[in-house]
Amino acid sequence: MSSRKDLANAIRALSMDAVQKAQSGHPGAPMGMADIAEVLWNDFLKHNPSNPNWADRDRFVLSNGHGSMLIYSLLHLSGYDLPIDELKQFRQLHSKTPGHPEYGYTPGIETTTGPLGAGVSNAVGMAIAEKTLAAQFNRKGHHIVDHFTYCFLGDGCLMEGLSHEVCSLAGTLGLGKLIAFWDDNGISIDGNVEGWFTDNTPARFEAYGWHVISNIDGHDSQAISDAIAQAKAITDKPTMICCKTIIGFGSPNKSGSHSCHGAPLGDDEIAAAREFLNWPHAPFEIPLEVYKGWDAKAKGFDAEQSWHAKFDAYKAAHPELAAEYQRRVIDKALPTDFEAKANQYIKLCQQQGQHIASRKASQNAIEVFGSMLPELLGGSADLAGSNLTLWSGSKGISAEDASGNYLFYGVREFGMSGIMNGISLHDGFINYGATFLMFMEYARNAVRMSALMGIQNIFVYTHDSIGQGEDGPTHQPIEQIANLRLTPNLNTWRPCDSVESAAAWKSAIIRKEGPSALIFSRQGLPHQARTNEQVAAIEKGGYILSDNSSNSQGSLDVILIATGSEVGLAADSATKLRELGHKVRVVSMPCTNLFDAQSSDYQNSVLPLDVENVIAIETAHVDFWHKYVGRNGKIIGMSTFGESAPGPVLLEHFGFTVDKVVDAALALFSK
Repeated sequence: MSSRKDLANAIRALSMDAVQKAQSGHPGAPMGMADIAEVLWNDFLKHNPSNPNWADRDRFVLSNGHGSMLIYSLLHLSGYDLPIDELKQFRQLHSKTPGHPEYGYTPGIETTTGPLGAGVSNAVGMAIAEKTLAAQFNRKGHHIVDHFTYCFLGDGCLMEGLSHEVCSLAGTLGLGKLIAFWDDNGISIDGNVEGWFTDNTPARFEAYGWHVISNIDGHDSQAISDAIAQAKAITDKPTMICCKTIIGFGSPNKSGSHSCHGAPLGDDEIAAAREFLNWPHAPFEIPLEVYKGWDAKAKGFDAEQSWHAKFDAYKAAHPELAAEYQRRVIDKALPTDFEAKANQYIKLCQQQGQHIASRKASQNAIEVFGSMLPELLGGSADLAGSNLTLWSGSKGISAEDASGNYLFYGVREFGMSGIMNGISLHDGFINYGATFLMFMEYARNAVRMSALMGIQNIFVYTHDSIGQGEDGPTHQPIEQIANLRLTPNLNTWRPCDSVESAAAWKSAIIRKEGPSALIFSRQGLPHQARTNEQVAAIEKGGYILSDNSSNSQGSLDVILIATGSEVGLAADSATKLRELGHKVRVVSMPCTNLFDAQSSDYQNSVLPLDVENVIAIETAHVDFWHKYVGRNGKIIGMSTFGESAPGPVLLEHFGFTVDKVVDAALALFSK
């Protein structure tokens, strides 16, 4: 039987060998945290390598994702579908071992980490999901949701402000099944952290309301084991285990120094490390006894079978709850009648013809869809009354009662978005979280990570333009919409009325392969008349809203493209141009991403290539629209920041008027 040191040294050997072969990577963290990982994975972690998606598994997050060879070694050694050849291809094109852990590439990777602090935000989200799901489904004698979230993090994660946002909320919510391990090695890229990080971290986490276990020797297996057992026994608050470690442990000449943080050790130092660790094996060679010591497949299979027996008993006692759990968590399916009911609601909006702000239209949609979807979990970063994200069925989630469906995130835009990623990755919920569009900037990295991972989230952004008025340029977004639209795999919607708002919500709820950003106005917007065919075309992202030509391509004088609050302006401008005898088409384009995904035939039917007179109208940055209007077209938009004044005054000041649009069209005609 292999000793614990041999099991941990297998991680160290694989890590330094893979980094050396790749000639790039970070050996220091995996070598320093190997002992902690060995104890956690072999003695505590509930998982099944043969089924990485088992619903009641413990979640493991490597927030200091640069140490990716740690988790790749753990997955390989414990029996996941990650053969040694993949470790040999560390950081190479199309391998399952990219430079930082990436969700969807490697079995057992729970989330993409790399941007420091992102992983711990996801871990908090996973722990919230576990606690909420348990409160919603568990019943006396039947605990079918009962797992922990473990998170490794380093000094860098703790220095990032994101960790403050999410760890503060984790303490407030009493996430007793969240256990974090601080790799307290005192080293970051620039050297000893004493020059820039002297926080009293244990006191900081105690102030958050965490249970803190300080000064654990991160190379003492028994001390680590005792700390984890103590942490699991504390059920009313999260635990931070502060582990004193030596970065690059095992490297005789580079351990304890930043020189082993982010560079290969070198052949000579690896040879010295092998001798120091008493590891005489060749690169990537793991003795059979070590593999046997690590193999978690049999234990994982038994754990999952035991859970299935518990679920069968739960199903017998609570058949309706079991069916709902099956749908939401295991099948990840919407109610069978959701799409039909959603379409009925969209048609109702068209019939009602309400003239309201799109943020209010959004709230109306949440009210309807929330009543259909118990998995809908909302929230706002301290702006619920402005974002209009609360509905009649909203119930706040708290430390004492987590059975609700709404998170009051506080002023934590970045934290909210990172937590949303974790909730989405956990399964069982459809997330939405809201703030002002301008403050998407604080959350930008988490929004990008959602798109990169291809996970469902609904980011709700209100107060979308200079039209919000008096708060001024600090609160008026200009370039943010283009930023969102240019993010791969993110569908960005800017609807013009209640009908498009409902359609946007339906699209975001159905879309499982990536996030959606729904952008809504503060000010009231006019209803637009549509046929049933036009209502159906909204899901294509762009469609013809009105057209007084003969529908033959050559007969059009001008096309006006608009989104959101400017669709009404385009419609009014078209009316005046038609009174002057011109053939005008108005195109509403609430989601450019979806429009761009349509066939070229459809795109050309909406925006004919032989029509040179095209005007795009949007209270956002002009540069985005050049690909639609061409070299001869015109863009009425923003190229400066806004001002502080009432919204209508600003719209006129910056040229968003019928007269300005008509003048622009007439100028095109005279060319």
